[in-house]
Amino acid sequence: MTSSPVGAADRRGPLRAGDKVQLTDPKGRMHTILLTPGQEFHTHRGIIAHDDLIGRPEGIVVHNSGDIAYQALRPSYEDFVLSMPRGAAVVYPKDAALIVTLGDIYPGATVVEAGVGSGALTLALLRAVGDGGRLHSFERREEFAAIARGNVEDFFAGPHPAWDLTVGDLAAELPRAFGPGEVDRVVLDMLAPWECLDAVSTALAPGGTLIVYVATVPQLSRTAEAIRASGRYAQAHAFESTVRDWHLEGLAVRPEHRMIAHTGFLLTARLLAPGERPLERRKRPQGTEPSAADRAAWESGEVTERSLGQREPTPKKLRRAVRDAGRRGRHLGSGAPAGDPPAPGPGTAENTTGTNREEA
Repeated sequence: MTSSPVGAADRRGPLRAGDKVQLTDPKGRMHTILLTPGQEFHTHRGIIAHDDLIGRPEGIVVHNSGDIAYQALRPSYEDFVLSMPRGAAVVYPKDAALIVTLGDIYPGATVVEAGVGSGALTLALLRAVGDGGRLHSFERREEFAAIARGNVEDFFAGPHPAWDLTVGDLAAELPRAFGPGEVDRVVLDMLAPWECLDAVSTALAPGGTLIVYVATVPQLSRTAEAIRASGRYAQAHAFESTVRDWHLEGLAVRPEHRMIAHTGFLLTARLLAPGERPLERRKRPQGTEPSAADRAAWESGEVTERSLGQREPTPKKLRRAVRDAGRRGRHLGSGAPAGDPPAPGPGTAENTTGTNREEA
């Protein structure tokens, strides 16, 4: 008999102390709480005792002291990602789903991820590789690594046996972690993925897949050109996804006015066997090659968060995210690192969390 995947048993059966529970009111407002005996969830409209939820089945409707109804469910992957503490912007579930499926990430695979950010994509990758696979994540910033580790332990109710996390530069650390051809898939979510292409190509096994997630057209173009110039990959495929919700109310069935449009570009490419060259596809001419001056202008300047229009999280926000991530793991006794803040007292906002779901 095979063992249950990490976190599987935690998501079945009645609600337990230490579970995260999402409470949704009639207006669709969502609050995530960590069930703790003797504690209470407070809003300006009333109180719900955690003890009224502990031991009861998932999916119940409970009423607070003001007779406001709340639906109680364990958070889904999407719910967790959109409300978890974060330092860096997260990879949306719509993109994580495509990375896992079109990147062909399977149970038992050995996968490398860089950078880890706040850990949203890490959760999807760990679910895909399972307990028998291996995911090794690389992150350059220690505070982002701490946030990601806390979020992973929150989601899986403890450390995941398939996960390793290294703080450092991918190009320098990857050869120390893996020998040539030992990696099945590589997922890059970073500012300048083309700078790591040599190290990635050495670690990937022939036929392995490279998946790149970038935010802007210049990043996509430079990555595609670097892959083509290396001569080691089959034709790269680039795409993006958009999601539009629909309004469902009686006969008023129509698209919603707002939608999740562009979040990032995805690019996939397959590594060829040593010594092989990609096939040149026959196609109609698409204009002239760029001039040396055009190419120099295109490649000039350092790629930074500021140059891409990304907001850098403030030190205060990072400290708060590091503190909040991993609260569930500490509650369940998974081993808090030295220097963690003490657990807040009864009735405080920190203890009841009350986190509204928000968009990344």
